[in-house]
Amino acid sequence: MGTLGFWRLAQADPEWIAAVDPDGAQHRAGDLLARSNRLVHGLRELGLRPGDGVCGLAPNGADGLVLYLAALQAGWYYTPINWHLTGPEIAYIVSDSEAKAFFVHPRFLREGTRAAEAIAPERRFLLGEGAPGGAEGFRAAGELTDGQPDTAPPDRTAGATMHYTSGTTGKPKGVRRPLSGLDPDDSAELMTFLLTLFGITPGRPNAHLVTSPSYHTAVTQFGGTALHMGHTLVYMDKWDAEEMLALCERHRVTNSHMVPTHFKRLLALPEQTRKKYDLSSLRWMIHAAAPCPVPVKWAMLDWWGDCVYEYYAATEGGGTLATPEDWKAHPGTVGKAWPISELLITDEQGEPVPTGTPGTIYMKMMGVQFEYKGDPAKTAANRLKDHFTVGDIGYLDEDGFLYLCDRKADMIISGGTNIYPAEIENELMVHPKVADVAVFGIPDEEWGEQIKAVVEPAPGVTPGPELAGELLASLEGRLARMKWPKSIDFIAEMPREPNGKLLKRKLRAPYWEGHDRAI
Repeated sequence: MGTLGFWRLAQADPEWIAAVDPDGAQHRAGDLLARSNRLVHGLRELGLRPGDGVCGLAPNGADGLVLYLAALQAGWYYTPINWHLTGPEIAYIVSDSEAKAFFVHPRFLREGTRAAEAIAPERRFLLGEGAPGGAEGFRAAGELTDGQPDTAPPDRTAGATMHYTSGTTGKPKGVRRPLSGLDPDDSAELMTFLLTLFGITPGRPNAHLVTSPSYHTAVTQFGGTALHMGHTLVYMDKWDAEEMLALCERHRVTNSHMVPTHFKRLLALPEQTRKKYDLSSLRWMIHAAAPCPVPVKWAMLDWWGDCVYEYYAATEGGGTLATPEDWKAHPGTVGKAWPISELLITDEQGEPVPTGTPGTIYMKMMGVQFEYKGDPAKTAANRLKDHFTVGDIGYLDEDGFLYLCDRKADMIISGGTNIYPAEIENELMVHPKVADVAVFGIPDEEWGEQIKAVVEPAPGVTPGPELAGELLASLEGRLARMKWPKSIDFIAEMPREPNGKLLKRKLRAPYWEGHDRAI
């Protein structure tokens, strides 16, 4: 298999271009190694010890990558923070994670400053070349690293990322795993197991395109693991369909991590634009995070060939995988359990349900435990013996392939019948006049809940009753009438996180004002 793990690879070949920033700036592995080493030396002088936390509010690119590489060789927990959060929300994470250092990129200085009271002034640092010391109460990161040796720090020990779950109910919680105590090089080698599940091979020439913000668990995991396999990380700042195709051609991208929203936007490009780029390098284009409509997936396979892989997993651990061949034989599946993972589908009483029957999806991953930091009640509530759930509903077919129905929290109960919005969304999403769609329940005195669809029309399409009628008519023969939306509203832009996750709570809340349903 050859050498694995960034630190070993960088020592063996310091000239390897390990990362390319969104502005095209290239970073040699030797330079990134030296920067991360200096940062470890500097933070240790500040008093950081194994088990301590470091928070980063940084855009996609080398600055955030250096924080990650430093933490993972010094035994620290690294928490990359969502830069769309407000100052108070950021302050909550800095405080809750018990961070001993907080790094902010100048681009996010406004919200970073609002969060600054969560940590002592001497522990706040401004990233970037030549950042002014003392700017808005921050020290220049250079104060930590200037004059520090670029040699490997002694007593290296494996750190970990601690991501905060999105907090759809209550405050977000950090998913914290015990530190392994392993040598960081050995830990990095073990991490590469994730990508080998997809058949991804180490070494060059391979390039991994980072399409979404690195504060997301999967983005960090897949990007970090690709780096440990010797792949070049090519960062996007803001995702754009044609720009992605151009980067794939320019950097001969072999693998990436995507979401179905990306597919929908790519397929909306004019035919001549799609044909303009050489995508022959693509080998493992992996997607997850939301159900993918079956026709959208077929269209991507037709365009890109058998390089589109799918998986289902959670920040907490465990998961499934569908190869292109698996999916073609079982359209709509999110795959079978990983070799190191187990699935359990249960009813409301926690009892296993028969094959083909929807229930709550529980998972476990061998040898991996976690806790929601500071919340033993939540940790216990989501457990069934040694399995855990994130509240998704799904079923297994007779071959053990998993199919997702929806999130439990999003399920609509209308007239006593369980209705899964994702099924309706998938049918509406394939309509050419729809750019994006969300379906959820709203109050109904007779039925308890009625089905509401909110649609973002495709560019140039006029919203209104005529379009609503056309969309509903398109469901004829494809979806039982009881599943049709009672009404359709239109929105200029759907509230989605940059990783494609829909902020359905934001859409649903106004309809439930004055009602007692938990939104």
